[in-house]
Amino acid sequence: MATKNKKLSLKDKYQYLTRDMAWEPSYQKKEDIFPYERFEGIKITDWDKWEDPFRLTMDAYWKYQAEKEKKLYAIFDAFAQNNGHQNISDARYVNALKLFLTGVSPLEYGAFQGYAKVGRHFSGAGARVACQMQSIDELRHVQTQLHAMSHYNKHFNGLHDFAHMHDRVWFLSVPKSFFDDARSAGPFEFLTAISFSFEYVLTNLLFVPFMSGAAYNGDMATVTFGFSAQSDEARHMTLGLEVIKFILEQHEDNVPIVQHWIDKWFWRGYRLLSLVSMMMDYMLPNKVMSWKDAWEVYYEQNGGALFKDLERYGIRPPKYQDVANDGKHHISHQLWSTFYQYSHATNFHTWLPSAAEMDWLSEQYPDTFDKYYRPRFEHWQKMQDKGERFYNNTLPQLCQVCQVPTLFTEHGDPTQLSLRTLEHEGERYHFCSDGCCDIFKYEPEKYIQSWLPVHQIYQGNCEGADVETVVSKYYHINIGQDNFDYVGSPDHQRWQEIKGNRPLGGDDDSRDAA
Repeated sequence: MATKNKKLSLKDKYQYLTRDMAWEPSYQKKEDIFPYERFEGIKITDWDKWEDPFRLTMDAYWKYQAEKEKKLYAIFDAFAQNNGHQNISDARYVNALKLFLTGVSPLEYGAFQGYAKVGRHFSGAGARVACQMQSIDELRHVQTQLHAMSHYNKHFNGLHDFAHMHDRVWFLSVPKSFFDDARSAGPFEFLTAISFSFEYVLTNLLFVPFMSGAAYNGDMATVTFGFSAQSDEARHMTLGLEVIKFILEQHEDNVPIVQHWIDKWFWRGYRLLSLVSMMMDYMLPNKVMSWKDAWEVYYEQNGGALFKDLERYGIRPPKYQDVANDGKHHISHQLWSTFYQYSHATNFHTWLPSAAEMDWLSEQYPDTFDKYYRPRFEHWQKMQDKGERFYNNTLPQLCQVCQVPTLFTEHGDPTQLSLRTLEHEGERYHFCSDGCCDIFKYEPEKYIQSWLPVHQIYQGNCEGADVETVVSKYYHINIGQDNFDYVGSPDHQRWQEIKGNRPLGGDDDSRDAA
C-alpha cells in the first residue's frame, strides 16, 4: 500500500537545503578554498549559528518571485499602453528618475556582483545560500528598474546611455566609488557595509521617500517596482541585522573591527544619500516630506533604537553621528545650489524654486532656509531675470574619499566651508570633512587610487579640457537637450504640448506654472 510522503517542516527543509548540502573538503585545505575568511581578522567559531530568520530556500524563492514578477510586468504593460507618463504631476519629476536611473540602478548590479563574490568566500552553507539569494534579488531589482524607466526614455531626454554615464559623469563617481570601495573590501566588511550599514540603517532614506514621491507624483510604474522590491528589502534589512549580531556573538575580538566598519560605512552612506536629500526637497513637484523629517524618522528614531539594542555587544552609535544630525538642516540646499551652478554638466535639468516652493522650504527649515539659502536663490533669480543666469565654469574641488565636491559647511557654522587636507608620501589630499579624512588615514593605500573626474579632466583623460567637449564626447550628454534649465528645454516644451497648454513664451509660462 502506497503511503503519502510526510511534508517536511520549514525548519527541516531549511536544514536539508542549506547545511546538508555542504561538505568537508578532503584533498584541499579549507583555508586555501576560503582564503578571505580570516583576511580581516574576524573570528568565526560556529557557522551553524548563522540563521536566516525567514528560512528561505531556493525552491521557495523561485516560486515567490515568479508570482511577484507576473503582477509586476502586467502593471508595467498597462502603464505603457495607457501612456502613463502623461499622468505624472509635472515633467520636472522625470529629472528625479534620471538621477535614480544613472545613480542608483547600477548600484543594484554592483550589489548583485558583490553578494555573488562574498558568498563564494564563506565556508558556512547558510551564509552562502543567503548571499546567493540576495545576489539574485539585486539582479532582479536592476532589471525591473530599467524596465520601468524604459518607458520614460521614449518620451523624455537624458535617460539614454545610463551605464556609460555611471562610469564617467562627475557626480556619479559618488555612488560608483561607494560600491567600488565595498566590493574591493573583504567579505565581512562588504556585509557590514551593504547588508547592515546601508540596507538596515540607511536604505529607508532612499527607497521609502523615492517610492512615496513617485506615488505623490503619479508615477505608478516606479511605485510598482518599488513595492515589489520592498518585500525583498525587508528580508535584506532583517538579514543585515542578523549578520551583525552573528559576527558580534562569535568572538569578542570582532567587536572593535565591526565598530570601525560601522563608523566608516555610516559616514560613506550618509555622504552618498546627500543626493537623495535634494531630490526630496527640490526635484519632486509634489513634496512628500522634507529631508530633515525623513532623517529624523528613518535614522534618528530607528537608528537610535537600533544602536541602543546593540549596546549589549559593546557597539556604540557611529562616530560623527552628531555631524550628520546637524547636517539635516543644510545638505539639500547646499547640494541643489551646487547642481544649479553646474547644470551645464549634468544629465538632468535644474531650476530655481518658485515662491510657493520656497515658502514650503521655509516652513520645513525654519531655522536655516530663510537665513542662509533663500537670499542665494533670490539673488540668482534677479540675475536670471536680467538674462545673466549664473553658471559656474570652474571645476570643483572633490573629496578624495566620498568624491562629493567640497561644498558642505562646518558643523555648527554654516557660513564656513568644511575642508580638510593632509600630506601622504609627498602628495596633498583634500577632504570634505573629518569623517572622510579619518577614513583616508586608516587605509590611505586604497584611496590614493581614487579616480577623481576633475583630476582626470585636467590631466587630459576625458576627450578634452573644456566643459563642452567633456560633456558631449566623454559623458554622452546631449547639450541643450539633457542639461541646462528645465523651463525652455525640449522636455518642458513636450510637456506643454501633452497638456495642451499654449506654446512656449505665452503668458502662462512661468516658473510657478512650469
